[in-house]
Amino acid sequence: MVGRRHLVHGERLHLVLLLSLTFSTGIVDAVGYLGLDRVFAGNMTGNIVILGMGLAGADGLPVIGPLLALVTFVLGASAAGLAMRGVRAGWTARATVMLAAAAVLIAAAMIPRLVSGPSALPGALTATALLAAAMGVQAGVARHIAVAEVTTVVVTSALVALAFELFSGNGMPQRWVRRVVVLALLVLGAFTGAVLLSLSIFLALGAAATITAAVAVLGAVSRDAPQASGACG
Repeated sequence: MVGRRHLVHGERLHLVLLLSLTFSTGIVDAVGYLGLDRVFAGNMTGNIVILGMGLAGADGLPVIGPLLALVTFVLGASAAGLAMRGVRAGWTARATVMLAAAAVLIAAAMIPRLVSGPSALPGALTATALLAAAMGVQAGVARHIAVAEVTTVVVTSALVALAFELFSGNGMPQRWVRRVVVLALLVLGAFTGAVLLSLSIFLALGAAATITAAVAVLGAVSRDAPQASGACG
């Protein structure tokens, strides 16, 4: 019975932690689009659309930035997949390490902006690559932890599921709430990112890195807690 309570508590905590990463993704994407030449670091669907329009020369949209973000996002997700290979699903020590690495990448994105200045393209592209790699790692880890309906970076599928199941009668009420929260947190994160960016890009990225690092630490604590309880029993 005690073990069951710890399991439920752990699942709820993991849900909260991944929702926190969803909020952080909103901050990072606001920085990418508003502060790094209209490029998303986490929303690859948006980048593909921007890339297609950019290739057509529409409205001076960027090409290199979205392409770079796509490549580094895939590399980040691939690195997470390699790290999690052969490891049981759920929160593991490797998940903690990879999220800590994502936090470091987000923090490192501040360096090229600090060195090259706010308007230099090389600095913006380097920051974009680091942020997209971090989001790829994060998305890969979230997939491994496998909290239903929470990927931290993809919301289109959640929106479709919410709209379809709400009217088809096939959905579960608790999943409706979860999907609405995911969408709301991404919007709130983007709003927060835009506000922080208006003050300083370093403030915005610092907030995102801090949230990711905190999630990594709390996830590690939650992973160890059931083991400690079991030892006491």
